[in-house]
Amino acid sequence: MSSAVYERYSQTVCRQITSVLIISPETYVNHIAPFKPEGSMIIRKAARVVGKSLFFRNATVADAEFILSLRTDREKSRYLSFVSGKLADQQAWMECYAKAEDQAYFIIMNQDDPIGTIRLYDPQGDSFCWGSWILKNGRPSHAAMESVLMLYAYATDHLGFTAAHFDVRKGNERVWQFHERFGAKRVSETEIDYFYELDNDAILTSRKRYSCFLEGSVRVEFL
Repeated sequence: MSSAVYERYSQTVCRQITSVLIISPETYVNHIAPFKPEGSMIIRKAARVVGKSLFFRNATVADAEFILSLRTDREKSRYLSFVSGKLADQQAWMECYAKAEDQAYFIIMNQDDPIGTIRLYDPQGDSFCWGSWILKNGRPSHAAMESVLMLYAYATDHLGFTAAHFDVRKGNERVWQFHERFGAKRVSETEIDYFYELDNDAILTSRKRYSCFLEGSVRVEFL
């Protein structure tokens, strides 16, 4: 595919939200298309977010193949939004992300090894949403907790957010139990999803409780 054709293809994916490629139109409108409710805080991208033993780096088009490998894994994709399985579609999605100004998408790194993904998006007032949290098999045992603590440290200490909101598929019992242990409060539900909120006191309490995974904050190198 020539660069000119690829650019037109990328723009088509960004604009034609009624076409199901990698995400549903509803997800695109709410979480991908540049949108910032009036009065909401800004989610700023970072080149690197450094924790205790892991670090995040900003996701790019070059990461499309790795991301797609996680999102098409039969077990890991059970509770994720639909993906086409085509590398070109994932690359086009990443092109959209590069232009977006309301989210930060990270590759979770263990030294030189990419082990997962995590994303902040949908700022509403002083609250942010997060998801796209996928860790590959064989990652270090502490990776789940440390990556979550890093995300909250980045969002609260460096971006100024004081709360979080997110939804989890009801069938994804391990994940929603994890969030509830972290202090998230279930505020509503649909036939398939639980919706959660997490206030600043709960975030601070859990950061202190699990400080053996990440003591203090993270070091950030903004783009």
